[in-house]
Amino acid sequence: MCIENLCTFAAAKCKDMSVKPIIAPSLLSADFNRLGEEIEMLNRSEADWIHLDVMDGVFVPNISFGMPVIKAVRKLAQKPLDTHLMIVQPERYIQTFKEIGCDLLTVHWEACTHLHRTIYQIKEHDMLAGVALNPHTPVSGLEDVIQDLDLVLIMSVNPGFGGQKFIPRSLHRIAELRAMIKRNKSNALIEVDGGVNADNIADIINAGADAVVAGNAVFKAENPENMIHQLKL
Repeated sequence: MCIENLCTFAAAKCKDMSVKPIIAPSLLSADFNRLGEEIEMLNRSEADWIHLDVMDGVFVPNISFGMPVIKAVRKLAQKPLDTHLMIVQPERYIQTFKEIGCDLLTVHWEACTHLHRTIYQIKEHDMLAGVALNPHTPVSGLEDVIQDLDLVLIMSVNPGFGGQKFIPRSLHRIAELRAMIKRNKSNALIEVDGGVNADNIADIINAGADAVVAGNAVFKAENPENMIHQLKL
């Protein structure tokens, strides 16, 4: 989804809450023995983005995958690559992530010493700029940059591992962020990552989210394509 389409979606969402949510299945939960088949399934499905969790073992206590894997995914994927950097000093790699084909790049508020500068570095490399917040990080910390953002990622679990349970308090945080976006006349979308499934997605969307990341809910389902359809509400 290009920047123009993203802005159109945001405007439509403000006027019509029946607009279907963006679904971004997380490849972290895919079967890496058959990664090509999993990506082909996502290409066929109603998924909007493909979510990539990049972990360095420093910012979070886990290591996932890096540039070579993303480059290979880009060759097969027909959907935008929604890349979530759970790494320290993400500004060092912005150009590289652009070069390997990422479309959206989200960095953590907690990992950026100069957040405003990092946001604009992402934009200067013609990618959509997102900021992620850990469950304990106050939403209010984004007030001064919310107009500069294309996306805010609310972590509804502690980052680092898939398969965790959704933190209920996240619903309040989503609603608080939605009010901030409206108050500041921002076009930022709200994405939610962690423990999203068919049982809680309606509450998440009703709280104000535009997009959800779904890992185990999709890839562990008996029929992943059908599960993506269900998540589209």
